[in-house]
Amino acid sequence: MISSATADLELIRASQLLESDPAAAARAASEILALLPGHLEANLLLATACRNLGEAGTAVSVLEQVTATGTEVPAILLELGRAYVAAGRAAEALRALEKAVALDPGFADAWRELAAQRFLAGDTRGGDEAYDRYTRLWHQPQELTDAVKALADNRVDAAEQILHRRLQHSPHDVAALRLLTEVALQREDEIRAERYLRQCLALAPGFAAARHNLAQLLYYKQQIAEMMGHLERLLATQPQNINYLGLKAHGFRQLGRNEEALALVEELVAEHPSEEQVWILYGTVLREIGQQARAVEAFRRGIAVRAGSPGAYASLANLKTYRFEDRDLQAMQEQLALPGIRGLERVQLEFALGTAWEDRREFAKSFEHYVRGNSLQRATVYYDPGFVTERVQRTRALFDAKFFAERDGWGSERTDPIFIVGLPRSGSTLLEQMLACHSQVEGTRELADLPSLALELVADLETPTQAALFEKFAALSRTEVATLAERYLRSTSANRRLGKARFIDKLPGNWSILGFALLLFPRASIIDARRHPMASGFSCYKQLFARGQQFAYDLREIGLFSRDYATLMRHFDEILPGRVQRAHYEKVVQDPEGQLRQILAYCDLPFEGECLRFHENRRPVSTLSSEQVRQPLYTESLDHWRNYDQWLGPLRDALGESVGEYPD
Repeated sequence: MISSATADLELIRASQLLESDPAAAARAASEILALLPGHLEANLLLATACRNLGEAGTAVSVLEQVTATGTEVPAILLELGRAYVAAGRAAEALRALEKAVALDPGFADAWRELAAQRFLAGDTRGGDEAYDRYTRLWHQPQELTDAVKALADNRVDAAEQILHRRLQHSPHDVAALRLLTEVALQREDEIRAERYLRQCLALAPGFAAARHNLAQLLYYKQQIAEMMGHLERLLATQPQNINYLGLKAHGFRQLGRNEEALALVEELVAEHPSEEQVWILYGTVLREIGQQARAVEAFRRGIAVRAGSPGAYASLANLKTYRFEDRDLQAMQEQLALPGIRGLERVQLEFALGTAWEDRREFAKSFEHYVRGNSLQRATVYYDPGFVTERVQRTRALFDAKFFAERDGWGSERTDPIFIVGLPRSGSTLLEQMLACHSQVEGTRELADLPSLALELVADLETPTQAALFEKFAALSRTEVATLAERYLRSTSANRRLGKARFIDKLPGNWSILGFALLLFPRASIIDARRHPMASGFSCYKQLFARGQQFAYDLREIGLFSRDYATLMRHFDEILPGRVQRAHYEKVVQDPEGQLRQILAYCDLPFEGECLRFHENRRPVSTLSSEQVRQPLYTESLDHWRNYDQWLGPLRDALGESVGEYPD
């Protein structure tokens, strides 16, 4: 007679063979059952081994004999459910799994299996609810804990290695796939990020965190219709989730449904008046639609809800026109002294204090805070200046005079788009606001359509490198180029609600794919918004961007980025003289009518004085310059950067000769 202890030891050994040699595991379990027929763990092992061998019917028979005795153990019911699934008996699988979670509501694995079966049965809401229960109960493996820590320490390569090792032995681990999304986003690789998230949802449709991440990514890619679909599914199970509702409000804003956006956030503040983030969301929506006074009041309510709110103070600083009071300075400094203020909140306070002291002309104190804020933020982002330099080199090598001569007549003859490119903080929003006042021009927003089209060319590749992208550019046929141009016009049509002949595509970063834009639209207007590189560089340095612009947190890296940009724009001036219209911010501010006449003539548009009254235009503006472009032009800030000149040596050195090339 075998003892219970001996049987347990044999079971442990046999269970280790389940994956590598299920037949041996089945034999071991059968031997134990021959001596101890009612041994539950041995029956469970035998059934699992049979299922792994593809003998689902046998597995079901083994476990049904156990449950027929009245024994209802959650682990047995879970395996019975799995065996039913393998045998194609879905309804019985559901019943077994429902019983398993009823007996043990804390049984994470059973909730996961139940979620999968509910989805297959068409019960989307029930599947989402079950998967939500699973994620709440699931315990994170050490490997994923290590990956999270590596990401927090900005050791992106190390995190990626850990996660790939995890997926080698657990290929369906959706938590690991979701963390790989974070790796991809740190590298600004939206192709892989989206790919990983869609894999997550294919494996686990109820994975709410992954669906929320995908919705956020779609928002940044401006695929708002699909984003809204994902949000509706999330809200079906969590209708009061503030994060989901906030993203929905931003979606309404992107669709031009401002009244619905405002109504939604007003409902949120009414229902959650003690939530700091709700007031910040409310203020942000108000700012974007031009209601600055109400926005300030909303941000102030956020501070009232949570004294020293870093997010609310950062939002007030981003208004650019708000002046902090003495009480604000004291409150922010007190917050910084608290040991619990870490991460983004500390960064927000440092930037806000930099702004506060700058407005008081305490430039040394201001710069100290900007340095600390930038240092903290730079430590959290993954950025390789060589990536941009490589992009510029590949562009110059491919898109040369010969390239365009050989493709003369390609692309679309349409002149609808007016592309505005340049560095951040260089006056592009001012130019957009001026042109949007023209009777023939529609202002839109920062459109992601052009870069999305470019990235689609390599979306199916396992490794979407820059080399692969430029190989795709080079291999495009005349028909493919025409098709891409038409696709661009169709996709941007969603943002053209006024039916005007021309529209503005103002995404400053499009300078890095300008060759692609010129290939698709050889007759389109291209305006290069240019500002003194020291002025634009420092303006970037003192700005905490909501997303992207990862070059902006180190003076030297800003200089290298700016130099690469100037090099590429000079290349296009050389191979296509006069093709790009340069608009110097300083000249526009000092001689708005003269500069505007030149720009409109270049765009083949008649002069209209309404464009000079751009600050009266009430169209929504969501960029950082939203409040500045609602004021008349002023020249006081043109040389403001010189107040910090003594500390900007790394920026000047990295810019090199490009500083001297800028006109006085």
